[in-house]
Amino acid sequence: MALKHKVVLRLTKAQRESLEALIATKTIPAAIRRRANIVLLADADGPDAWTDDEIADHLETTRMTVQRVRQQCAREGLDATLHRKKPTGRQFRKLDGEQEAQLVALTCSQAPEGQARWTLKLLAAKLVELEVVESIDPSTVYRTLKKTNSSPGSSSSGSFRRKPTRPS
Repeated sequence: MALKHKVVLRLTKAQRESLEALIATKTIPAAIRRRANIVLLADADGPDAWTDDEIADHLETTRMTVQRVRQQCAREGLDATLHRKKPTGRQFRKLDGEQEAQLVALTCSQAPEGQARWTLKLLAAKLVELEVVESIDPSTVYRTLKKTNSSPGSSSSGSFRRKPTRPS
């Protein structure tokens, strides 16, 4: 088992004053206020250098949060610690409006021969076969159909059927 060593933070006088001024303002978000307080209390040269457990108890957060803030501050700097980047992993729509319309039309059509109704898997395979999409997961088909105003339970609509899931 590898020994973990505590990351030691040492703030300059200017950084400490900047954090204290930031905390004194009333209009900052709570997450930024908490991170600023963690960094101030974790400052090894500060008048009140506390342990991670003491900081966590005092600020009513977890020890892991204190450790992560301390490590991020040492690794990326004070500004990156206070102002976290927005997530860049944006999820784009899998189907555009035309593709959704084709899916709904397909769902309302007669089920394939030998099948009583459309299943999500059959719909996904048919969309690929018709070259509407290159690939698609049945769960995406489900989420897309869930958003429509069609009545999947009606036998007159060429409804689809989701396979039942086993209880965990």
